[in-house]
Amino acid sequence: MTDKVRVVDSHQHFWDLSAGGYSWLGPEYGVLNRTYGVPDVEEFVAAAGVDDVVLVQADSTLEDTEAMIAIADEWPRVAGIVAWAPLTDHAGLGEIIERYAADPRIVGIRHLMHTEPDPDWTVRPDVLQGLDAVARAGLSYDVVAVLPRHLAHVPTLAKRFPSMNIVIDHLAKPPIAAGGWEPWADLIAAAAEFPNVSAKISGLDTAADPNDYTANALSRYTDHALAVFGADRLMFGSDWPVSLLAGGYTTWWQTIHELLEPLSGDERCAVLGGTARTVYNLGSPA
Repeated sequence: MTDKVRVVDSHQHFWDLSAGGYSWLGPEYGVLNRTYGVPDVEEFVAAAGVDDVVLVQADSTLEDTEAMIAIADEWPRVAGIVAWAPLTDHAGLGEIIERYAADPRIVGIRHLMHTEPDPDWTVRPDVLQGLDAVARAGLSYDVVAVLPRHLAHVPTLAKRFPSMNIVIDHLAKPPIAAGGWEPWADLIAAAAEFPNVSAKISGLDTAADPNDYTANALSRYTDHALAVFGADRLMFGSDWPVSLLAGGYTTWWQTIHELLEPLSGDERCAVLGGTARTVYNLGSPA
């Protein structure tokens, strides 16, 4: 299944609680409430046959980005970094974006917009002004869409920034655990109408019942995503270590195999690596 593609895990996190930050973490997150580094995941990544990893910000701080850069300096698997930038700090943003653009490993920007009290945060004028700088630098923008309103704003962004790749993390967390469908299905289809929008098949294990989910329970949602995006705009992501809440890396990797089994070889290759390589401009496979 993976012999024709250099496999890319498009969504992986690390955090070091001893360094401060990560205020969203606490005892209520159970197993997640500790430091995670490369030694905690390398054996699972290697066993899955994953070649390249995209590290994604886990805190809205520059320190989190610097920590990812330090990891990338030491871990050859890191092919890309989705960093954080202060989108509303227009005085300092330009210098930060310029520095990021000089590092080919930094491929995109993300903000934990779902933690903002304003569900319309991402389309506020000051945020859009910041995203103008991101688009001009040729960086992508990852959207953390948790509420339907978050997802509803993706077409607005896609129209305003037609040259910027917009990536919807975790298929916008469809209401799997509740067996829901709308408005998610229509909203994700509306976002998919724009060719500069793609999405990650990731985080669905925790959107379902993390203690009792199967590929069959998820396939209704991934099949819809495949129908509206096509395989060439969908990418695999582990969402590790968050996936530890639902069985961990190996369990999710096995589930991905089951979900992609009905696809053609070329389609599987796209989801497992080709799409991420194109969207994040990771370069040609080695």
